[in-house]
Amino acid sequence: MIRLGLTGSIGMGKSTTARLFAEQGVPVYDADAAVHALYAGRAAPLVEQAFPGTVIDGKVDRALLGPLVFGKPPAMAQLEAIIHPLVKEEEAVFLETARRQGHRIVVLDIPLLFESGESQRTDMNVVVTASPDIQQERVMERPGMTLEKFVAIRTKQMPDAEKRRRAHFVIDTGHGLEPAKRSVAAILKALAAR
Repeated sequence: MIRLGLTGSIGMGKSTTARLFAEQGVPVYDADAAVHALYAGRAAPLVEQAFPGTVIDGKVDRALLGPLVFGKPPAMAQLEAIIHPLVKEEEAVFLETARRQGHRIVVLDIPLLFESGESQRTDMNVVVTASPDIQQERVMERPGMTLEKFVAIRTKQMPDAEKRRRAHFVIDTGHGLEPAKRSVAAILKALAAR
């Protein structure tokens, strides 16, 4: 089974591309969605124990948790020590389920795939990209986004050119949905021929 890593900088179209793979019948593991589910489930009591007052009605309230961890490396490390092992457990269950179901390819949608060193756990990687103008336009449409926030996020991420250099496949999402769909189909065809 080929584990295809999917990544891209903010606003590059990673979520849309993940959906395109799913529409082709490829199981997609969304690490962000796993974190959201964990915050509403088994991680909540662990987070509450480490960061009292951050869980409301059994769910981690990100608005309460954020100020306690962002920009505070020791607190962020403490949170990651709680969440990362649980995310890996969820991923292991996903991979085993896909294997049992006979899938030849799965997509692991992992933010900061290269920055975190997680690309060592994938067989090949897809990077989604778009022009800087399109990227900024997309990001600035997000609720609560400011130019300062966008610049701060982008500064923490590996440059797009370096991500593209490390990729086995690159999908340019700046030309619309149909070309992106064709790129996904071409990748799947190439992998099926292996």
